[in-house]
Formats: sequence, structure tokens, C-alpha cells
Amino acid sequence: MNLSAIFQIFTKTIMITSFVLMMMLVIDYLNVQTKGVWNKKLQEKPFLQIIFAAFLGIIPGCLGAFTVVSLFTHRIIGFAALVTAMISTFGDEAFVMFAMMPEKAFLLSLIVFVIAIVTGLLILLFSKFFSRNEESAFGFEYHDKEEKCNCFPKGKLVEQLKTMGLERALLILGLLLFTFLLAIGRLGGTQWNWKRITFLIGGLSVLFIAFTVPEHFIKEHLWGHVIKKHLPRIFLWTFGAFILIHLLETQLDVEQWISNNVLLMLLIAVLIGIIPESGPHLIFLTLFVNGSIPFSILIASSIVQDGHGALPLLAESRKSFIYMKAINIVVGFAVGFIGLSFF
Repeated sequence: MNLSAIFQIFTKTIMITSFVLMMMLVIDYLNVQTKGVWNKKLQEKPFLQIIFAAFLGIIPGCLGAFTVVSLFTHRIIGFAALVTAMISTFGDEAFVMFAMMPEKAFLLSLIVFVIAIVTGLLILLFSKFFSRNEESAFGFEYHDKEEKCNCFPKGKLVEQLKTMGLERALLILGLLLFTFLLAIGRLGGTQWNWKRITFLIGGLSVLFIAFTVPEHFIKEHLWGHVIKKHLPRIFLWTFGAFILIHLLETQLDVEQWISNNVLLMLLIAVLIGIIPESGPHLIFLTLFVNGSIPFSILIASSIVQDGHGALPLLAESRKSFIYMKAINIVVGFAVGFIGLSFF
């Protein structure tokens, strides 16, 4: 692999990772502003739980899935809603997916969203066959004990900037550098298309957040939750996936091998989806973008994988985790197998 190829892969990874960062920061910002809005009537309406869980699951990132796991372990929603959310979620890969193929990403989200709801309703019909470990509930931290964040303290903006910490300074510096390189065409290409405009608007929006939110929000939410926990993994998995695909393409005819082993590829995609971690799904996303695998395999992989949204569930109730993954595997393989005839 020559330096030019590595530089192109690195640049593409920077763009995708930056998009992930911007979207995750905005979603975390909105989450803090709307925290604690849960209706107790949700417990009494299983159908509403499924719809609600499907919408939470489809939210890019781990936030929606974590929320559903928390509601499940606190007995606010049932097992059917849990499975629904885990089918509809893409985890952190959703940000990458929308950055790489926005049109297909919307279509994929819609398909998986419908499949998730149908699966949830079927589980409701046979709910007596499913049980869950409810011996205890763990507290997923949503900062309920904190006061509502005043994310635009008018009288303190200048003071905040004068006394800014290292985290805010680094975040602002990084965002300024990103928007500058984007504006002069060093990132995102030289043509002003809708993607480049979207990236620029996103960068300016997050820059506004970085300038205005209080220090606590910067340290605990933006830096502590998004950047330290998520960003290194997203960058490394994205860069690694691109490197792997590039090496495979230069060493063998990937498309020819996959075309001769479609069922095996489907099985591999489903099995890798079992891993409760963000990242492995990017390999199949990249293969699809490169035209190496059919859409049906990407759908199957998306159904089974749930990013790391299920990690708290694995820690709290391995029985529920196994049941949930078993259902997702069956649904993912069935949909992928049927889809091979259409996609």
C-alpha cells in the first residue's frame, strides 16, 4: 500500500469521524435539554412501547438503545419492546452510514424500522413463551439529580470563555481547524455540493455549542461521554475497515469471491452482528458501498447488530440478552436469505 492510498483513506476517515462527532454532540446536547420526559402510561400499553422503542432505536448512536435497556431493566417496557429497539438500532455505525451513503441509509433505516415493529408485534402475540430476569434493576445515569442544564447562560458567556478549560479549548480548536479546511476545500472535495454544505453547517452548529454550553456540559457530556468513549473507537474501526477492504481488493477479486459465496457471507454477517460492540458492522457497510455485497446482506447485518447498546443488558441480564440475540439472528438470517432474491 502506497502513501497516497493511505492518505486518501485517512482523509476519508477524518471526514466520517468528524461527522460522527458532530452528530453525537448535537444529540447529546438535545438529550440533556429534554431529559426525564417519560410517560408512566407507557407501562400499560405494550403496543405503544413497541412504537416508542422503534423510534428510540432508530436514533443514531447508543443513546436510544441505552434508554430502552434502562426502561426494560426498570420494568417500564417489556421484552417485545426491547427486541424492537435492538433490531431498529444501528449504534454508532448509523452516523458513519449516513455520512457514506445518505440515500441508502434512509431506505435501510425505514426497512429495519418496519421489520423491528413487525417482530415486536409477533413477540407480543407469543409473549407467554418469553421471560426475563427481573431480579434487580440497575441505574443508567441520565444526570437526573442535576439541575437542568442552562446551555446558553447569557450573562456568563464571556466569563466562560475567559476561564475555559483544556477540554473546551481543544474542542474549539479542532472544530475551527475542521471548518477552515472544509471551507478552503482541503477536506470534503473542492466542489460545493449538499454534503459539503451539510458538513459545514454541522461544524458551525457544534462550534456554537462548544462556545456557549457551561464547563460541566463540556467535561461530562461532550468530552467525557462522546469524545473519550466513542470517538477513538469510531476512528480506528473506520480506518481499519477501509484499510482491510483496500488490502482485500488489491490481493484478490473480492466481488468474485463474494458472488460465489453469498450464503456464507450472509452467515458471517449475521454471526459478527452478535458482537455487542460498535465497529464490526462497518466492514459490511464498506463492502456494500464498494459494491461488493448485496443490499440484503447489509440489511441482515443491520438487524442483528446493535452497536454497544446491548452491553448494559449483557451486564444486567444475560438471559434476556441471549433471548434477544437469538430472535435477532433468526430474523436477520431469514430477511437476508429472502432478500437475496430481490436485492
